[in-house]
Amino acid sequence: MHHHGYLWTGPKARCDQEALRRPPHPEPPPAGSRPELIQRYREVAAVFPTVDLPPLETAYWLIKPRSLVRGTWEEAKEAASWLGERLVEYAPRFASERERDAPRLARLVNAAAERLRSGADLSYGFYLERPSYLSLAVVGCSPNRANVELACPVA
Repeated sequence: MHHHGYLWTGPKARCDQEALRRPPHPEPPPAGSRPELIQRYREVAAVFPTVDLPPLETAYWLIKPRSLVRGTWEEAKEAASWLGERLVEYAPRFASERERDAPRLARLVNAAAERLRSGADLSYGFYLERPSYLSLAVVGCSPNRANVELACPVA
């Protein structure tokens, strides 16, 4: 198993577009459904795999374009280190003073390393100034524990 890192920042309003962050239903609407329902299904099916927004289910980062992978690591400790570096980089912009606390960030990184070692994915989100949003994720790959059908994006 290895791990891929993902990072997204942008306007909170864009991140709130949950329909673009959910995979389409496995079954298309049945024949005879309302045209707007069929059109919406087609839009989501076409856009979800390519949109850079963080998916609501962390494992679905694996179906996104490989250009969104910010790093790949064999060891959970290396992936957690990348996460820690990003937290330090963005902490001055965190909207909440409490979230900037260095000991708290260190605890998040330590917990991330343990979680990744167990084979789990992780996803952290932080409100930034203006209002913006930061999404950080590290996803286990080959296979992904939460969704074994998802292929590695860099293989």
